[in-house]
Amino acid sequence: MTRAGAWRIGQLAFTALLIALLWTAADGREILRLLSQVQPLWLLAAVAVLICQTVLSAVRWKITAAQLGQTLHLPHAIREYFMSQVVNQALPGAVVGDAARAVRARAQAGLAVATQAVVLERLAGQIAMFLTMACAFIVTSLSVGGLDWPLPYAAPIGTAIAAGGAVACVIALGQLYPSILGQKLSGWMRPFYTALLSKQALPAQVGLGAAITLCNLAAFGLCAWAVGVNLSLAAILAVVPVILFSMLIPFTISGWGIREGAAAVLLPLSGTSASEAVAASVMFGTAILLAVLPGLIAVLSK
Repeated sequence: MTRAGAWRIGQLAFTALLIALLWTAADGREILRLLSQVQPLWLLAAVAVLICQTVLSAVRWKITAAQLGQTLHLPHAIREYFMSQVVNQALPGAVVGDAARAVRARAQAGLAVATQAVVLERLAGQIAMFLTMACAFIVTSLSVGGLDWPLPYAAPIGTAIAAGGAVACVIALGQLYPSILGQKLSGWMRPFYTALLSKQALPAQVGLGAAITLCNLAAFGLCAWAVGVNLSLAAILAVVPVILFSMLIPFTISGWGIREGAAAVLLPLSGTSASEAVAASVMFGTAILLAVLPGLIAVLSK
């Protein structure tokens, strides 16, 4: 057996282990009861929002690539984005499909530029989600009637926000005074500044980042409604981004298990039970699978 095959089997086993543990810890029978009473209209609404999010992400990829000198036609970008999501749902880490997308788009501007465009577009999405989480975490921590963040949760999240703020300060200073970064690092950062922070790109990046982030968060909220769970706005803005970030951990297939575990730990801060949190997360994962069906159709039609 190859190393890659052994790693894949290990990931499948780890996913199964997490699900088994959650079944025991979060009352599996109650989870099944909630899922069996799903309201299809809310689920379909979540799927529609996630499809919209993919289209907007393809638009962001097109704009990001254009700043780097790569021309992408929007219908092609949308098709490629859906196809990459099919691969990302089947493999761990949620990056293999994006790597393949960069390879397929290399003809017009070369592999280096195509890779930069894909990486920076995905990075823009993570930055937007991080900023949403950071602002909501600070507001809900300080406001009366906000979320009661226990220290074991608040400390690492607060540290991550502080680290992110420090990185943002360095990036801002580096844009104003390139000599601070040094010639080599400044050269590496130039595509980042051009694609995301230039005067031509920044308005579109901010607008699309906000819209795409809201689509993701709204989809999770709709999936929670689909299983009869009403999440507060504070929970959607401050807690759900942390849950979605957990999907980047490449130990399971497409975040399954880790996402549900994060939901079971964090969403009870907003008053939901662990079983309700897991059911909402499972429904969100289901909505993602349904939303990538256009990509599966594109793959099968090639």
